Amino acid sequence: MQAGKAGGQSAIEQIAEPIRHFQAMENFGYALVVPPWEPDTHRDLWTNVGASLLESAQTDKFHPAVLYLADIATAYRGENAAGFNQAVDGYRAWLAKDFSKELRKGRAEFYYNDVKAFLHAEIMYVSALVLGLIGLLCFNVSRGFFEMLRTSALYIIIIAGVIHTFGLVFRMVLEGRPPVTNLYSSAIFIGWGAMLLGIVLERIYRVGIGNIVAATAGFMTLLIAHNLAIGGDTMEMMRAVLDTNFWLATHVVVVTLGYASTFVAGLLAIIYIVLGVFTPMLKEKVGASAKPQTDIGKALAKMVYGIICFATLFSFTGTVLGGIWADQSWGRFWGWDPKENGALLIVLWNAIILHARWGGLVRERGIMNLAVFGNIMTSFSWFGVNMLGVGLHSYGFMDAAFKWLMLFVATQVAIIGVGLLPIYLWRSFRSRAPVPAGGPGGKPGTAAASA
Repeated sequence: MQAGKAGGQSAIEQIAEPIRHFQAMENFGYALVVPPWEPDTHRDLWTNVGASLLESAQTDKFHPAVLYLADIATAYRGENAAGFNQAVDGYRAWLAKDFSKELRKGRAEFYYNDVKAFLHAEIMYVSALVLGLIGLLCFNVSRGFFEMLRTSALYIIIIAGVIHTFGLVFRMVLEGRPPVTNLYSSAIFIGWGAMLLGIVLERIYRVGIGNIVAATAGFMTLLIAHNLAIGGDTMEMMRAVLDTNFWLATHVVVVTLGYASTFVAGLLAIIYIVLGVFTPMLKEKVGASAKPQTDIGKALAKMVYGIICFATLFSFTGTVLGGIWADQSWGRFWGWDPKENGALLIVLWNAIILHARWGGLVRERGIMNLAVFGNIMTSFSWFGVNMLGVGLHSYGFMDAAFKWLMLFVATQVAIIGVGLLPIYLWRSFRSRAPVPAGGPGGKPGTAAASA
């Protein structure tokens, strides 16, 4: 037609329909499977097949990758196994010349998805949790049987932790980024940090509670991550303001460790309340016979105190690092953004717990209730602020997540309500705190106050 020859219009009409299909393929956002023509200068400019075909319609030159993909699709449609394998081998050989790095990464990502490290770790965490709970129930029945279950659960958690770590590190290598880049990866990392804290606690206090903490945290966070992954790609493109590996490796990792440790303190507090109200176990003695023994309740109190100290340090440091990052990205250290406020609330709440303990305002039970409320604070800072739809950190919103967040908050409030029951209703303290004269309305005795 450009040459002024007749028949140009009819030729355009013949190719109009295929071009409309190519335009639809481009607009529908198919996978970017066509590499760039010049890998040395534009290595990341991959396109989809529709865009490449539209380009070919103007240049009269088809991309080799499109021709290979067409051969693969044709052989597949014709159920020609030999032709399919030949086309795949040819495409792989062509890619190996200039795109060997991408080819290796594709194989690695396929292996990562195929091995399902987090799913296997999740199953092992559940198994360890079942063993840990059975062992705790048998604590007063047979100490030998309890020790066997406790040790078995610990070994399973260690193996699950190795698999968890493998998946976490593999994902970091694939992304080329630190472990926390979005809500999905933060769930994986929080579970990993809580698992490590649980193992450390179990090595110090050999009463099975560290196992329960590690297994519960590992299972629940990986379950959350699994549901977050249902919506699509978990290795999504980074937002421009977050695309800084240094701050992702400092602020985000440190503040996420603060989240993890705050959750661990809250989980320990829940265990304290459940054991105290429904069992007499808080007064059981633990420790080697050659050393001074302590009550399980006092051991739990020491665990919660130590973890809250750890959480306060990391959440405060992470918040300060976040302010420095904000100053470099947005030109201000603090802007009262909802996410910033949430991080600050976690720091302040942990500090309130520590000051309440140091000042003698609360004792063991009071600290536990405060620690459980810390779960609510942390869940809102982690998930809740993303659901407000305002602020610079509003991302990852899901309607379904809001329902589950409210359910979690309701359970924590219910647990706090149980923790506020009068001391004479706690099985672990009944022998020390009989029902006061005058019925439940009377004042508790000295033993009740000491708890």
